[in-house]
Amino acid sequence: MSVFRFKYFNVVNERSAMKVNTDGVLLGAVMTILQTDRRLLDIGTGTGTVALMAAQRALGIPGQAGDDETKAGDDGVMAWSDVMIDAIDIDEPSASEAAVNFAESSWAEHLIAHNLSLQDFASEEPAQYDLIFSNPPYFEDSCVAPDERKSTARHTSVGLSYRDIFEFASERLTGNGRVSLVLPADQEASLCRYSRMCGLHLFRIMRIRTVERKSPIRIIAEFSRQRCESPAEQLLTIMNEGKYTQEYLSLTKDFYLFA
Repeated sequence: MSVFRFKYFNVVNERSAMKVNTDGVLLGAVMTILQTDRRLLDIGTGTGTVALMAAQRALGIPGQAGDDETKAGDDGVMAWSDVMIDAIDIDEPSASEAAVNFAESSWAEHLIAHNLSLQDFASEEPAQYDLIFSNPPYFEDSCVAPDERKSTARHTSVGLSYRDIFEFASERLTGNGRVSLVLPADQEASLCRYSRMCGLHLFRIMRIRTVERKSPIRIIAEFSRQRCESPAEQLLTIMNEGKYTQEYLSLTKDFYLFA
């Protein structure tokens, strides 16, 4: 059995169309989670890794609870134990694997996996969300992968797109709610343009490059209903001289065993 081991949870990594990956881990590590967040949604959950990271950050590390009602998260943030995280995936093996990973975690009662498309989930679940996050398909112009399940997970032409997420979020975000996405850097302009059409505004962006000499290849972009004249900007370099940078290790230290 293929198992990816994190510090406080394990992820069975066999049946999901998309495996544990750096994009998802970075999203889970850096997306904005507030003390007031109660309802969260992971769209296209795959193995459930990002949802599990959100649970760890919102509900705290096992065995380090502050009292019966609250638990200490990272940076000393306290979160009430009524946090619920929905995680959806249109791919049945992925949703089933996520459900197994949730059940084996310390936050099982706070995580629910749904084998549904976003459209079907929207028609069945009326909840409002404080945080919607996703590592969505993003290869809009590349050749479609021969594996149909991987195509759905990777290509917007056959599956989910950030446009679908923004349209859903425009109706389902709470007043102070946020959307957090990881996407290729070359989609930044179109992403921000479409978000504004849906009444959502960029408030934070991290541009990610593999090494210093290269341009960013990914962005983690966060949006809310509030207008922001000067979004927070950050540039992350993952590797330097064949080793992970201290900045990258610092961001992932609560999750990766090697960090």
